[in-house]
Amino acid sequence: MVFRPQRNTKVLQRILLGFVPQPNLRICVICGQLSYKRLEFLKPQPEDISVKKISFRDNAAIKVLIGEHDSNIKLIEKIEEVKLYVRGNDISISGNVIGVDIVEKLLVQLYSLIKKGYPIYSTDIDYAHRILSENSSTNIEEIFLDTVFISSTKKTITPKSIAQKLYIDSIRKCDMVFGIGPAGTGKTYLAMAMAVAMLLEKKVNRIILTRPALEAGEKLGFLPGDLSEKVNPYLRPLYDALYDMVDFDKASTLINKGIIEVAPLAFMRGRTLNDSFIILDEAQNTTSEQMKMFLTRMGFGSKAVITGDVTQTDLPPDKISGLIEIESILKKTSGIRFVYFSGVDVVRHSLVQDIIRAYSHLDRSRGRK
Repeated sequence: MVFRPQRNTKVLQRILLGFVPQPNLRICVICGQLSYKRLEFLKPQPEDISVKKISFRDNAAIKVLIGEHDSNIKLIEKIEEVKLYVRGNDISISGNVIGVDIVEKLLVQLYSLIKKGYPIYSTDIDYAHRILSENSSTNIEEIFLDTVFISSTKKTITPKSIAQKLYIDSIRKCDMVFGIGPAGTGKTYLAMAMAVAMLLEKKVNRIILTRPALEAGEKLGFLPGDLSEKVNPYLRPLYDALYDMVDFDKASTLINKGIIEVAPLAFMRGRTLNDSFIILDEAQNTTSEQMKMFLTRMGFGSKAVITGDVTQTDLPPDKISGLIEIESILKKTSGIRFVYFSGVDVVRHSLVQDIIRAYSHLDRSRGRK
């Protein structure tokens, strides 16, 4: 029996969509006719399936790589469509060619990190997989072993994505860096880590942390309390990041001595900041005038990092965000670097990445950039 597509369009559509099972159907590639023979072109082709076997020598390292009760193996199978089979010190990978290639590189590089004493957590596996999915030729060690700072609790702070590594390198090389991207991508946290590291290494004499005191439609004049009580809630995220790196007593001492200063952006007016590491957070909520004022505070021997998310401005509709405007003004200026983050760089709870992706999709559907 032969079907002619021009007369049986609906039948063809239903067959190809799987509504009508036709296991012996074939389409002629020359005339486009349908005949009852097997749909060979719809079968998974042998060349699309790959199997690779990796052998590891170090018993202790392979044990860490696999994880307790095979937890790491199960995680990798969850985030990539492959099957892993462990036998002794050998791991076999089967699945589609691209997935097998990524997982092979993932396992080899994680094993190398373990051999060098790097503690592997489930989040590290997830971050490493994201990096290799973005660029399979990336050397994970160059990112994960780039120690930015070791906190008072012995927590090692390192970049966890390609963009974060570029961000850290840019801060080291340039005097002014803009980190632009969604919340949770480590923009402020890594800038704070770099600032504390440079302070302890005596490369700068003080740290200045600032952000505009305007968020979520609230105005300070309508909030209860004195100036300190009004301002502190807006600066709390900066304190949180600071206390995560330096113990409370030491941080308090540095703040009391003026070595670390946390203040609203308005307090920067009229000052010249020499030998300082200056961080402007939530810069999307600065006006054009405020951004100009802040950037011109920078003195000799100083470094400035400006962070923000241009999709989450709380300014009135008639005000232009200074962060959005500055991109076109300083984009080609020597000594200034713009680093952009995306949802793939989120280092918070895995749901945060899904939420950012969903909102990005909504923005695109509305025709927003």
